[in-house]
Amino acid sequence: MEPFATLRAAALSLLTGGDLDAADPAYAAPLARLSGAAAGRLASLTPALTWPDLPLEGRPGNVTGSHARLRVIATAWATPGTAQHGDDGVAATVVAALDLLHERHYHAGLPETGNWWFWEIGTPAELSRTCVLLGDRLDAGRLEAYLGAIDRFCPDADRRAGNPAAAESGANRADKALVVALRGVAGRSAEKLALARDGLSDVRDGGRHSVFRHVESGDGFYPDGSFIQHGDVAYTGSYGLSLLIAVAHTLALLEGSPWAVRDPGRRLLLDAVERSFAPFVHDGLLMDAVRGRAVSRQAFSDAVAGHGLVGAVLLLGEHAPEPYRGRFAELAKGWIERGKHRPYLEHADVPETRRAVAVLDDKAVEAAGPPVGHHVFASMDRVVHRQPAWSFAISLSSRRIAAYEAINGENRHAWYTGDGMTYLYTGDLGQFGDDFWPTVDPHRLPGTTVAVRPREDLSFRAHRPENDWAGGAALDGRYGAAAMELTGDGVYLRARKSWFCLDNVVVALGAGITATGGHPVETVVENRATGARPYVGDGWAHLPDTGGYVFEGGLHLVTERTGRWRDINTGDDTAGAYDPVTRRYVTFWIDHGVDPVDASYAYVILPHATRERTRAWRGAWPVRVAANTPRVQAVRGRALVAATFWAAGRIDGLEADAPCVVLMRRTAGRVAVAVADPSRTVDHVTVTLDRPARGVVRADDTVTVRTGNRPRLTVALAGSGGRTHAAELSAYGPRTPQGDR
Repeated sequence: MEPFATLRAAALSLLTGGDLDAADPAYAAPLARLSGAAAGRLASLTPALTWPDLPLEGRPGNVTGSHARLRVIATAWATPGTAQHGDDGVAATVVAALDLLHERHYHAGLPETGNWWFWEIGTPAELSRTCVLLGDRLDAGRLEAYLGAIDRFCPDADRRAGNPAAAESGANRADKALVVALRGVAGRSAEKLALARDGLSDVRDGGRHSVFRHVESGDGFYPDGSFIQHGDVAYTGSYGLSLLIAVAHTLALLEGSPWAVRDPGRRLLLDAVERSFAPFVHDGLLMDAVRGRAVSRQAFSDAVAGHGLVGAVLLLGEHAPEPYRGRFAELAKGWIERGKHRPYLEHADVPETRRAVAVLDDKAVEAAGPPVGHHVFASMDRVVHRQPAWSFAISLSSRRIAAYEAINGENRHAWYTGDGMTYLYTGDLGQFGDDFWPTVDPHRLPGTTVAVRPREDLSFRAHRPENDWAGGAALDGRYGAAAMELTGDGVYLRARKSWFCLDNVVVALGAGITATGGHPVETVVENRATGARPYVGDGWAHLPDTGGYVFEGGLHLVTERTGRWRDINTGDDTAGAYDPVTRRYVTFWIDHGVDPVDASYAYVILPHATRERTRAWRGAWPVRVAANTPRVQAVRGRALVAATFWAAGRIDGLEADAPCVVLMRRTAGRVAVAVADPSRTVDHVTVTLDRPARGVVRADDTVTVRTGNRPRLTVALAGSGGRTHAAELSAYGPRTPQGDR
């Protein structure tokens, strides 16, 4: 088979599932869903070949939406086993509607108006797929015209057609590369296929914007696993996901052809599955902490995003070398099996079902269990703590990373999402995905300290606060400390906030809380969407199916809240429904009063703890607060001390001569230490321990150790980008050769 015929067969396989047995019961449900969706779109199409709910004049987003609906119909027409398969009337309807769109709303002679994305990515992505699906049902004249429109607005992956000075990066580059590849298949163009391949690697600009290269600033994947888009927004679960999906499809499409992608940097993307994405997947849900303004999209919940990741990982695995291939199958199988909130096979399309069924039926593939560990993504101000039965994420912000992005009518109530919002995942998997965002009180997001006041809806704004300090350190990949210096957005509010994440507890401390302006200030311990009834004791509370909370002087409220998705998203292609939705919330918070001066708080989260254990914890405090001042915040357990030194200082067991975060743990004659500078303003710090050490087991190159009765670790922090520096000391025996260096 000649190359272009082979490529079209590969493209059809990606779009329809390829040569499958339509009578196989495994495909009955996805085929029925596809048939039903296509039938619904056909039934609602007017005699004028438009949809009443998508007016086209001056609405490029609706032009994209119309093309998307036609692509669904064309997919059904091209997929064996659907009610529309091979139907001449269906094909004719699609072609006639394409003609209308081309003649009036999307052709090479039109200028870009409104949002560039609809012209250069949204519509060409749908149109290129439809051209591949229809194949020879499009005569040469029509095909040339349609592809000419794509060439006008998305000629390559390298540049913004409406602004040639702007080089594409990150997800936008990956999306455009896939468009150009599909256009090359539809038009049998070797030139376009080469442009698609080379666009991923950015051959034109010497790899500067390659999706297969780590970045040190701007958009893309960072060495620590962070993903940034729009220059300063943590976007792993939205733009990062789009990039992964687009690259997976482009690699699969071109594999085995003369235009196959052979860039050795592909391993960066393969590594990103576990380094960048897996830490943020809890039982199939892709956490909202890294989804930016996408959380306001009604049709794109954390579960839907999780499904997109599963599909991309399975597709990547089909052509990946070992050990990636086997590991991706294990990860996807685990996510599918644990993703009970929105079962994958009940929503997957035909190609996704085919890949998922193959992995689920393969007895040699063992499902990967939930990850355990503590991850600091310093380059995007995100922290996530994973335990077998629960997860805890923290969204921070700084002068480097935006607290929120609200553009294109999306994310209109995101004021506090980057102010230390915390996300606790336990057994209630619908917590953040089932109408949470339109119904939660946006002034009372978990983990935040807020000066409560009226706020205007956000519009075309991304806010970076003034603080330097945001980040933390991880010890042995298991324990963590995170901290943020809060600076209010549009109001004078200052607070120093720390979180200490251990095996079965999170301790949150706040100090130096000071505000002016006449507003009440609150710290929100929890604001949970749940039907459970809380039990509130003396200094503690318990929520069934969630866990326990220990906090003094707190308040609580149980209430139903009603909102509308349209209130938080009015986007051209993502606008929410006007219909009201209601959820019941249990809120715990600490009231600091109006214009507090140097106020503080301390609270403990005990995920999955019983009522009895919570009460006992409140009485014993097995992890005690060692300090909670504007200079030092620290906790001490039986073998672990963790501290945020906002300035040089000392607590029992630790001393630091400059600002830093430190964790120290003693086990079996050894002492492990982790140090980081979340502010990125300190060149060196010396940490002094109160227990003797006679040797150095291991130490990072940036750590110089002086052993003895009061060991000292001098850490070179300059230029480390907030990452963790670690060492392990031995309390016994002669010093090893690594000592005193």
